Amino acid sequence: MEENLEKYKENILLAIKVMKIADHITYVTYPVIKDKRLLMKSLDSVYDSIVAIINATLQYDYMWKRVQLQKDPKANFDTFMNKCSQRLDLTPDENQEILELFLVVESHRKSPIEFMRKDKVVILSSSLKTNIVDLERVKKYLNLSKKMIEKARKYMNLV
Repeated sequence: MEENLEKYKENILLAIKVMKIADHITYVTYPVIKDKRLLMKSLDSVYDSIVAIINATLQYDYMWKRVQLQKDPKANFDTFMNKCSQRLDLTPDENQEILELFLVVESHRKSPIEFMRKDKVVILSSSLKTNIVDLERVKKYLNLSKKMIEKARKYMNLV
């Protein structure tokens, strides 16, 4: 039990650290340099932050025997969405934003082509579907990450 206690605290600290990196890139570095790699790095950092929050919540609930963890990450993600997100007090819109973010990052990682067009990154899939990432979208996901960190800290009595 003590090992799980430390894991969820480490994940919350990791989420905060990575979120701060994303925040700095989004609000300070990217507006000056305007490089698509910075925008995508910020998006990846937000993704890593939210994944750390999800892991922390799952470990916390597992420690209190509220959920069972699986070896399959997708099954654990489903457990989080179906059980833990309500305890974390996430709204259906926030759950939808998490799913959107995961789809955008997955399309970015699998994309054969990405290019910059008018301050937006256009991600083309192999089937030529487009996904557009701009600064406002990254800011939206960054704010989601900040809200989730606060809710997780409150839920786990780490405030």
